[in-house]
Amino acid sequence: MSENSKNDQLKQYVVDDKGTLETTQFGTKINNSNSLKAGLEGPTLMEDFMLREKIMHFDHERIPERVVHARGAGVHGYFESYGDHSNLTAASFLSEKGKKTPMFVRFSTVLGSRGSPDTVRDVRGFALRFYTDEGLFDLVANAIAPFFVQDAIKFPDLIHAAKPQPSTEVPQAGTAHETAYDFFAAFPESLHTVLWALSGRGIPRSYRQMEGFGVHTYRLVNAQGKSTFVKFVWKPKAGLSNLVWDEAQKIAGKDIDFHRKDLYTAIDKGDYPEWEWGVQIIPSEDVNKYNFSILDSTKIVPESIVPFTPLGKFVLNRNPDNYFAETEQITYHVGHVVRGIGFTDDPLLQGRLFSYLDTQLNRMNSANFMQLPINRPINPVHNNQRDGYMQNKIHKGDVAYYPNELQDNTPEVVNPDQGGYIEYPEKIDGATKIRGRSPKFFDFYSQPRLFYNSLTDAEKQQLVDAGRFEIGKSKSMNVRKRMIDELNKVDNSLARRIAYGIGVDLPEKVVDNDNQTSVGLSIEKYPKADNIRTRTVAILVGPDVNVNEAKSMYNFLNGKGAYPDYVGFQLGEFEGLQVNETFLTTASVLWDAVYVPGGKKFVQALTTKNSNFPYDEPKTFVLDAFRHGKPIAASSEGVELLKYAGVQVPKNNTNEEDGVIVTKNESDAESLFEKALIQQRFWARLPLDPSI
Repeated sequence: MSENSKNDQLKQYVVDDKGTLETTQFGTKINNSNSLKAGLEGPTLMEDFMLREKIMHFDHERIPERVVHARGAGVHGYFESYGDHSNLTAASFLSEKGKKTPMFVRFSTVLGSRGSPDTVRDVRGFALRFYTDEGLFDLVANAIAPFFVQDAIKFPDLIHAAKPQPSTEVPQAGTAHETAYDFFAAFPESLHTVLWALSGRGIPRSYRQMEGFGVHTYRLVNAQGKSTFVKFVWKPKAGLSNLVWDEAQKIAGKDIDFHRKDLYTAIDKGDYPEWEWGVQIIPSEDVNKYNFSILDSTKIVPESIVPFTPLGKFVLNRNPDNYFAETEQITYHVGHVVRGIGFTDDPLLQGRLFSYLDTQLNRMNSANFMQLPINRPINPVHNNQRDGYMQNKIHKGDVAYYPNELQDNTPEVVNPDQGGYIEYPEKIDGATKIRGRSPKFFDFYSQPRLFYNSLTDAEKQQLVDAGRFEIGKSKSMNVRKRMIDELNKVDNSLARRIAYGIGVDLPEKVVDNDNQTSVGLSIEKYPKADNIRTRTVAILVGPDVNVNEAKSMYNFLNGKGAYPDYVGFQLGEFEGLQVNETFLTTASVLWDAVYVPGGKKFVQALTTKNSNFPYDEPKTFVLDAFRHGKPIAASSEGVELLKYAGVQVPKNNTNEEDGVIVTKNESDAESLFEKALIQQRFWARLPLDPSI
């Protein structure tokens, strides 16, 4: 087996129609440009088998979209183990250094339909499939560590509350409405995840800059039967980054496919996204040390208590050949595990083990969905499961049962000591059948407080701004007030700041903040990448621009692995510059940074309204970049556009201030611009609340 084993398997199912002749599904060569009629202007005839087949197939080209995680993008890649981890698990794909395992990874939003925008505020799915030499391992995970509910029996209530309201089917793809916050206010175990979603974690800049979390506690078992509890975590090598809400909303209007295009483009250009994949290791004897239960999915295990241990990395290096056949038809299931990986008694996990099989059967309309090419394991499959809709295997022989003598008791069952799945012998003697929860599940406020405390001041402001928007969308004063009451049990300042913006009386303090924090929670404090690869930079050009400055900056950025492009007055080649975007086809929110070269007449044209930018687009371009904390550089006369737009330029004869770079020529700006692009965002530009 190699990293390409799954790709090799899929190749036998790939169909390339280029250069072929058209046929029906039953192989007859045809010309179906027109339907068969009784005369050129006569009625269409029912005997037209070409028409009937083509229309019938078209009418059945769609399958039900996922109830949640409908909007998604998937890509291929591989996992590489850093070493032999057989002390932790018997899983073969983690058994030796350098061992590579094919993968398919699907990113998604939760609430929106398939046609909803990428940049909505949401908990994002981050599902991993490992095509191991022992079968499939699906880690159906999220980009946010905790979850809203502790018990799967409450999941339908959560989704019913958060989805568009049934009376009007609005709003699409978001929780900024009354029923969502009515539920959150009445169900405080959801608060932790609500705060994560209101933070920058809810509106990531890119799929490539998201962390992933397995959410649940899993059990690893080694070949000797020793059990260890773990939380799965993976960390992007490109660093973490988020949008701001104004930017996210504008992107949703300019390019609803922003995230998936970003992912596809990086892979097409050979800048393969990478994550370190590993675990937080919780020895069985440590389970009762914490003031929370590791079986509670609304809680995290803080990295300050249990650090992240990398076990390997995964690399995403191939876009799908066909979205429907691969991304849409992949059927993830938390119950797809391999030897050495097991489950815990997490009540949310236990419910998901049922739900995923049920929902996939509903979507695929056949129990044979695992025979689809994207779902097939790369190791042989042998069992006594037979027939059903769309069975495409031809099973030989009369035996489809066990035990048997006619086939020498094959397929033979495999015990753990022979390489079979290891069931950990967890003791449950003396258990009482009961509905309820462990007492440790009832602390709903400590971990939301820990998360809020761990953010920087700028990140707290973004969370507050999001709360004002989301909760403020509830028309009911009762809902808004109840939500503030719950937030006040987390932190009084947080509650007062949001209350101030949504017309709720400022609450008095009811609990002291213990000021506890943890590493690993702040996006701003997450380690930065040491390069500017994949950063998108708009270079503004037009008549009388200083072409040398524009070319020089383009070549510098391109040489560093960034993605610069020229934005001009019209498409096409202009004085040796290939202009691929205009002020009407793109916008500042779609770029990581902007550079304005010099040219006196060029800048005068940018600051004069004309039909090339009827709404003062150049001004908005640089002003939005400034308001969203992005790097901005200008050389020579280019600074005049910044001043015209109201951008605060460096003072006291300095060349750089908070990511705004102004120099006499482009060469002086290059190193400063590179440093600013590594930083990516400059949140100090955004105003903070006064004391409320």
